[in-house]
Amino acid sequence: MPNLQTSSYSAPALEKGLDIIELLSTRELGLGQTEIARELGRSVGEIFRMLMVLQTRGYVAQDPVSDRYLLTTFIFEIAHRIPKIGRLTAFAEPLMRKMTHCINQSAHLAILNEGGVLVVGQTASPGNSILTVRLGAKIDLWHASSGRVILAFQHPEILEGLLKSVPPPRELPAKQIMQELTQIRKDGFEVRDSFVVKGVVNISAPIIDHSGQAAAALTVPHIERFDSSVSFAQCTSELIATAAAISKSLGGQPPTQTP
Repeated sequence: MPNLQTSSYSAPALEKGLDIIELLSTRELGLGQTEIARELGRSVGEIFRMLMVLQTRGYVAQDPVSDRYLLTTFIFEIAHRIPKIGRLTAFAEPLMRKMTHCINQSAHLAILNEGGVLVVGQTASPGNSILTVRLGAKIDLWHASSGRVILAFQHPEILEGLLKSVPPPRELPAKQIMQELTQIRKDGFEVRDSFVVKGVVNISAPIIDHSGQAAAALTVPHIERFDSSVSFAQCTSELIATAAAISKSLGGQPPTQTP
């Protein structure tokens, strides 16, 4: 649960409902009613009433076998009604699908969100061996190629603010990060080994909107196949071209890139 600032206004019922939603968002297999009550320090009766309302409104569903409550995709659907995200994913989806079929690699689209990186679009490789990042996944800002690429194309004050509010890990000093972001901005994209999966190489390029800043990043977690007919260089070129096409659809001018 995030730390919230103390407010002079209070809506206990709303807060209980939000607490349940936030808790369930962290549990892939869901939780039972008693478990939710225990985790939140509430009575079972309080939680039961909240769950009934949330279930009626479509935010949660109860597994008929385990009786556990899980979040539905309704919240994600609501998020996509936000004009910025809805417009971005609407333009990006067909272009991403075309690209993944061309290069036989998966791809995902991510934005900055609450000091982290949120995956708002994902298309899987058409092949049998795939590596995908879950739609809706929240990734650590400093351990995501998407986050680094987005930050490389932000106003300096935004970057400085994030360095203060989301301190980088000890193994990534701020000075090193700034040097790497400067290089990404110069190149117009980034190719680097994955922070989390050995043998995977991330190819990531910014999605530039009308303001000239990065609204998102398009990333391919590239896996090498013995029988691949598409070279790594071709994958890089296709990703850069696709990111540029999405940028132009948003009224942005993609950076000059030399894969």
